[in-house]
Amino acid sequence: QVQLVESGGGLVQAGGSLGLSCAASGSIFSPSTTMGWYRQYPGKQRDWVATITSSGATIYPDSVKGRFTISRDNAKNTVYLQMNKLKPGDTAVYYCNKVPYSNTYWGLGTQVTVSS
Repeated sequence: QVQLVESGGGLVQAGGSLGLSCAASGSIFSPSTTMGWYRQYPGKQRDWVATITSSGATIYPDSVKGRFTISRDNAKNTVYLQMNKLKPGDTAVYYCNKVPYSNTYWGLGTQVTVSS
């Protein structure tokens, strides 16, 4: 059974940092899988936040570039998202998934709340 379990969210003041983790089990995660992070605002669709390829190349939208860093540990089947200089606009539920995502594999996500 494929499972993605996100963790590490919490409440932080603007300008602060948080590190998220995504532990993958089952067949979704392999060293050749491109993985990503997404976030969802209340009542909105999920937005893409970061991508990491099998070779370790990373891609970010302008909204988080320079503040967020995605990484992976293939031995631990885990993807990470380090978030620095957080803004209230980063408040959302954060999810990991393949890139492009598969609706079969969404986990419960982890809530990130940034206070002003």
